[in-house]
Amino acid sequence: MRDHPHDENTHHPDVWTGRASNRFQWLLALVGAACLALGIELAVDSAWTSGIAPLVMAVVGCIAAGLLVLFGTLAFVHVALKVDQECLEVRCGHMGLPRRRIPLSHVAGAEVDPHVTPRHWGGWGYRWRPEKGTAVVVRRGEGVVLRLWDGHMFTITVDDAEAAVRVIRARLRSGAAR
Repeated sequence: MRDHPHDENTHHPDVWTGRASNRFQWLLALVGAACLALGIELAVDSAWTSGIAPLVMAVVGCIAAGLLVLFGTLAFVHVALKVDQECLEVRCGHMGLPRRRIPLSHVAGAEVDPHVTPRHWGGWGYRWRPEKGTAVVVRRGEGVVLRLWDGHMFTITVDDAEAAVRVIRARLRSGAAR
């Protein structure tokens, strides 16, 4: 059965899943890998004559920058959203970290924001802005905005955000009917 936004009797699966990806993050991960490789190359094959301190600083700097960029970008190559009967779960990257689990009983409402951008949130990743709440942003485009009962907002970039919002609203209606 196909979901229609105006059909109140639409069947929703027990678990809805969606995700969003950002292929540009892979390029940043390559930059991180290159910094890491440069640090290793300097450590192994160095013929510097200016002393050990500059060499150690260069090696440590390249390796640290490479690891930071590599793992920081790989964590936000994609985001996965899972909505079941009781909660929403947001998992980032291939390891699923960071992860956030929000019980549906904490959700007051859900809307689609068709224009989520990293620029409005201060970049990609897991973000917090006092005036906007918290977000997981891996690309520009559509996202789900949750209004939580405690007054906070939580935004997730996800493909087919309209379907996610329909499922969340249906779950909230069925939870209120119980």
